Amino acid sequence: MDAAFTAEQDEIRRTLREILGKRCGPDEVKAAARTDTGYDRELWQRLARELGLPGIAVAEEYGGVGCTPADLALACEETGRALLPSPLLATAALAVPLVAALGTAAQRAALLPPLAAGERTAALAVAGPALATALGLTGENAPGDWAGGGRAGGVQARAAGSAPAASDPTSDPTSAPSGDPAWRLYGEVAQVLDGHSADLLLVAAHTGGFARSRTLLFLVRADAPGLVRTRQPTLDETRPQGRVQLRDVPAELLGEEDADPLPALAATGRTAAVVLAAEAVGAADRALDRTVEHVRRREQFGRPIGSFQAVKHRLADLYVQIQAARSAAYYAAWDQDQGALALAQALEALRATAGEAIQLHGGIGFTWEHDAHLYFKRAAADELLFGPVHRLRAHAAQRSGLFAPTAPTAPTSGTTGNERVAV
Repeated sequence: MDAAFTAEQDEIRRTLREILGKRCGPDEVKAAARTDTGYDRELWQRLARELGLPGIAVAEEYGGVGCTPADLALACEETGRALLPSPLLATAALAVPLVAALGTAAQRAALLPPLAAGERTAALAVAGPALATALGLTGENAPGDWAGGGRAGGVQARAAGSAPAASDPTSDPTSAPSGDPAWRLYGEVAQVLDGHSADLLLVAAHTGGFARSRTLLFLVRADAPGLVRTRQPTLDETRPQGRVQLRDVPAELLGEEDADPLPALAATGRTAAVVLAAEAVGAADRALDRTVEHVRRREQFGRPIGSFQAVKHRLADLYVQIQAARSAAYYAAWDQDQGALALAQALEALRATAGEAIQLHGGIGFTWEHDAHLYFKRAAADELLFGPVHRLRAHAAQRSGLFAPTAPTAPTSGTTGNERVAV
């Protein structure tokens, strides 16, 4: 493993930090998050035009930069420092990998170039609070139950023009009439990252009715008839979410009908975990920097509060925790199977740093005017969406076989294995 950054990676980080430093102060972040879309469209277009940020991990044949997910993670470390409100996570880390992995040649050619250029945005819609499970971060996604079940709840899909016979409860509603490949979706997804503003929705829906239920992914255009989207109030306003209602909405199947989207969702989850871990590390690092600046200036009893040993120890502990999380994130960028553990480490570091930042800023840290609460809300909201931390670690431990039951040892010669040992 070579942890050294290339000249191109250093240049991307430097340029991105320079742009965001000028355009993403606390007031600008709050103003952008409170727009109808939830982000600054002009800044988004500039990042796409000058850095190719939305397509940084998209192949060049589809108009992308052709870098790796590790480069996207390094860029997201800088967007995390600024708490940039943008569709980058929903589009580049969640939707684009699924289109690239599952889409047909025609779908990839039609969808990836505008997504990579920042001309279109996309979002992944998963029913219920099950995004982390669908991505394979906090549990196995293979059963597909996270999509809401086949009988009620979630989103249901049927081939257009087909309907199950009333006398045959096991009939398959996915058998469409010849020459009519379209699908219709109905249901509701309450929490979709950038779901209120995305130009394209990737919707996880059940097909086959209750008897032969399976989960597939479908493409829904923003102007599809019957689609109703509403922005939802969220804990972290820099991560806007929308409620998506589908009322017999026409949709296009992503990829082939016999393809299994669950492995692609799990692979996307590993990539997203790396990106989120790097983003959380950037946010924690910036929160610590701002806190150190404050304790150097703020005086109490005639001296800066940063000179007190207790404050130094608290800040030193945070620094060590952030550096450990950064190392885990960089390693996961090289080995994405470790993404869930890196994400757990990074979210924990961000939560601890944001909490200490509020405490060490004193009274001003508890006010809405100060931006310390933005970092704390980012930590809490990300853990709600992609965690919690203990479930990320528990699933990683289960997958690695860390707590697998061991076979009982055979009793030694001359014993039955039931003797008590006198102490």
